[in-house]
Amino acid sequence: MSEFIFMLTRDDVTVGDALERYAEVRGSGLRWVGFKDVGLPYEQLRTLADAIHADDRKVALEVVSLDRDSEVRSAEAALEIGVDLLMGGVHPEAVLPLVAPTNVLYFPFPGRVVGHPSILEGSVDEIAASARRLTAQRGIHGVDLLAYRFAGDVPQLMDAVVAASVGPVVVAGSVDSDERIRAVKRSGAWAFTVGSAVFDHAFPTSVSAAAQVDYVLDVVRSPGGSWPLPLDSSNSGLPGAPASRAPSKA
Repeated sequence: MSEFIFMLTRDDVTVGDALERYAEVRGSGLRWVGFKDVGLPYEQLRTLADAIHADDRKVALEVVSLDRDSEVRSAEAALEIGVDLLMGGVHPEAVLPLVAPTNVLYFPFPGRVVGHPSILEGSVDEIAASARRLTAQRGIHGVDLLAYRFAGDVPQLMDAVVAASVGPVVVAGSVDSDERIRAVKRSGAWAFTVGSAVFDHAFPTSVSAAAQVDYVLDVVRSPGGSWPLPLDSSNSGLPGAPASRAPSKA
């Protein structure tokens, strides 16, 4: 089974009323909630992160800014905000020195990512090789795979990246149906994100955010595997995430 990271985002931008929308799903069984580095001022993202942490949940921030300077600023802000997982970005050589000394999990994008909303380019072999190179580096714990933003064979891509990665894989972007959630689960990916699909009422249940989130959680918990282990930078319970990769959390 895969972990569900609910993103308070739509069209790759954090929604303007993210704090209010988070309040709608506080009663759910979510363990991870995230947002993007664009859409709200960092002061409001800090308030949002504090609210999520106060409910004993983990916070993820996904970087969609693709220029080096913006990505570095976003990483610096993520560390100040206190996120648990920093996802995305295409400049690990600039970000890794910032996050490596911390306990923040770091999952950059493998492959060639372009545009906004982001699109994944390259062949399956090229993207898998990129994931292998990234996760071989100390301080990079996994990868953020834009599988459903890829024009080729998505199940083949997910299988190849999961097999190649020396660490967990998050499937992000356009996971908007039962079929896609189950395909992610079959691939062995550790987690997937859903944002726009919840706010666009993509799932066959009530239009409320709470009902949409609960529906996704029900699909995740359906037969096909056990609830995934909680993940932190010292977690050795997932394939390819040995304790030696990063210091333990205090």
